[in-house]
Amino acid sequence: MKKQSVKIIVDVIMTVLLLLLMAFELIGRTAHEWFGVGMFVMFVIHHILNRRWTAHLLKGKYTPVRVFQTILVVLVLLCILSSMVSGIVLSRHVFAFLPIKGGRSRARVLHMIGAYWGFVFLSLHLGVHWNMMMGMAGKAAGTSSALRTWILRILGAAVAAYGVYAFVKRGIGGYMFLTSMFVFFDFEEPLVLFYVDYIAVMGLFVWTGHYLAKILRGLPGKKNVR
Repeated sequence: MKKQSVKIIVDVIMTVLLLLLMAFELIGRTAHEWFGVGMFVMFVIHHILNRRWTAHLLKGKYTPVRVFQTILVVLVLLCILSSMVSGIVLSRHVFAFLPIKGGRSRARVLHMIGAYWGFVFLSLHLGVHWNMMMGMAGKAAGTSSALRTWILRILGAAVAAYGVYAFVKRGIGGYMFLTSMFVFFDFEEPLVLFYVDYIAVMGLFVWTGHYLAKILRGLPGKKNVR
């Protein structure tokens, strides 16, 4: 299997795990903890596969889009680490054997911040690389179509528009800025509706990241180093 194919598989698994993790109480605490461990493992594998990018951090010119991309990577790293550390403190199953006492209140706040900001930053990061993924998909399809391109653009804008509504409806901003200290889950709601909203919110930030990167690539500077 080609390295690029492995990268895509790892990224897809990370995306699925991210969405599963956002459901938290709806999927059960035990499953949430194991999915969290899986996410961290995939995150480590992702960075191993992309170690060439890391090795070039101090090389080359920092164009606007490269600065944006690098900042996102650092922010995602901080969110993942804060979620993992706080998750270990809060663990009632996977890491229950560890002799950790106290700190649960602060860990819960840190876990919320890491989870919801991480969700946004990872989605933006995905958007930065959206052109590359669409290019690979188009190459696999073997044909290009202006009509298909416009349909995808309209569909993306529609998803982003609904994502704004879902972002407000789910109170995600309140969790990110701690104006709401507890995450609300409706246990009577079908799980599929929860995921429709969160996929739309992810789509909103993928769409935002894609067009921000597009604008930044149009600014003066040498080609972005990948």
